[in-house]
This record gives sequence, C-alpha cells and structure tokens, in this order.
Amino acid sequence: MWNEHCSYKSSKLHLKNLPTKGKKVIQGPGENAGVIDIGDDDAIVFKIESHNHPSFIEPYQGAATGVGGIMRDVFTMGARPIANLNSIHFGSPQHKKTKNLLRGVVHGIGGYGNCIGVPTIAGQTSFDESYNGNILVNAMTLGLVKKNKIFYSKAAGLNKPVIYVGSKTGRDGIHGASMASAIFDEKIEEKKPTVQVGDPFTEKLLLEACLELMAGDSIIAIQDMGAAGLTSSSIEMASKGKLGIEINLNKVPCRESKMTPYEIMLSESQERMLIVLENGKENMAKKIFDKWNLDFAVIGKTTNSK
Repeated sequence: MWNEHCSYKSSKLHLKNLPTKGKKVIQGPGENAGVIDIGDDDAIVFKIESHNHPSFIEPYQGAATGVGGIMRDVFTMGARPIANLNSIHFGSPQHKKTKNLLRGVVHGIGGYGNCIGVPTIAGQTSFDESYNGNILVNAMTLGLVKKNKIFYSKAAGLNKPVIYVGSKTGRDGIHGASMASAIFDEKIEEKKPTVQVGDPFTEKLLLEACLELMAGDSIIAIQDMGAAGLTSSSIEMASKGKLGIEINLNKVPCRESKMTPYEIMLSESQERMLIVLENGKENMAKKIFDKWNLDFAVIGKTTNSK
C-alpha cells in the first residue's frame, strides 16, 4: 500500500498546495471523485487519474482500464458518466516504441468509453524524447448527479452487511499497484500480467445496476475496487468510518480455481464494487444485480475493531 500509486507519498506535499475549497465545492479531496455544484439541484462529479506504467507495458488494456477505473469512481458517487477527456504524452515520434504506444493508448481510451456509451469529447497529445522511457496517460471523466443523491465511501454502523458485486475475481492485475512505482528495464514484458484486463460491457451492466440500487435508500457506503483490489477498498471504507470490516474470503466469487487468500485480496480484476448495505436490504439488492447478470455475494460485516 505504501507506493506512489496508492499513497501519493512523493506528490502529496505538492498536491496540498492546490486550491480545494470554494462556495461551489461539495466534495474535495478524500473521496472517489470531486463534486461541484452547478445549480438547479444538479452537480458535476469529476475524476482525473494517470495510468502511465500500465499503458507503457500494455498500451490498449493499460489505457482502457484507466478509463474504466475513473468511470467507476464517478458512478460510485451516484453520477451517470456523460463525457471523457484525456491528456496523453509520448516519446519522440522517431522512437521505435512510440507508434505502437500511441495507437494502443488512443484505441484503448476511445474503445472502452464507446462500449459504455460515454464519448471522448476532448484530448491533448504531445511528443517529447523525455517520455521515451515512460509515457504519461491521464484520463478524466465527468458525470451528472442530483445533489441529494450523492454517495460516499465512509462505512457506518455495526454488523452491517458488506457486499461484493460485479465481475468475478481472477489473478489479473496482482501487484499492479506496486508495479506502478517500479523502474522499467529490458524485462518489461515480464510485467504484463500485472496489467489489469478490462471488460467495458460488464462495466456498463455494473453502472446500470448500481444506479438502480442508488435510486433507493439501502446503500450506506460504496467503493470501487481499484489499486490493491479488495484490500484497498475494504481498508478505505473502514478507516473513514473508524470501524473494522470482517471478510470471509471463501465467499468471494472467483473465476479461477485454488486462488490463495493473498491473491484474492490483491487481485485487481476490473468491474467490481464493495457496498455496505442497511440490514434487511440484501435480497432486494441481489434481485437487481441478478437482473443485470452480475455476481452478488455477502462476504462480510462491519465490526467495532480498528
């Protein structure tokens, strides 16, 4: 968890100097995405994130899962994604890797969004030899939400059911978070298994299922599974609520046999969410996710341990 991708240990000092408060700011740093009041009881939810290392290793999937991740961050807040943007930076056009990286990244960004029905409306591209050894891939998503239907990731209450929804857990993306702080060398091909593999059609189903559940009042907290997977999402929800979360890994839906607890906890399989529900809402929620052909499992509960 103590790597740049998860903790921002090197850049946090500089990020703290940026303005984060204002009359229109509903949510600043500390949540899945920022929220700005745009009037008429509406708000814009936005998130920008880099996916540099994964895109350098496997340009299509690296860029695609970067887009998928920030779209999940946006609809985790209760918003429907409406637009994607990007800022991408490559090495010299004459460099042997640039053409393949450019093609893969552009197709990955556009392809994932198009499958979900979210257009890429603007972008920025530059070339400089300083990026020969590692490109920059920044993706951004905007979403629209009603101010009274914003959802947060802070767990609350004791003995509340902790729900796993979305795709099954596999071995893809394990150590993806720590890889994001690694130095690349000639063995870069060996790192490809650490790059997550996205499925935008499943994410579309997850988007619609989550928004349908959000129309009611059953969700206490919700968090997407990004870097470090189930480990990061459960810790973030529990720590924000000053609670503990007890998880039974035998109940986690897995698509591969004989996965170890270590693999299940650190898998970065995409299109997954962790939800804390109100007691007694499990069956109602399960019907929604069953309708959208998504996995639904009660894998734990909140506790008073920290």
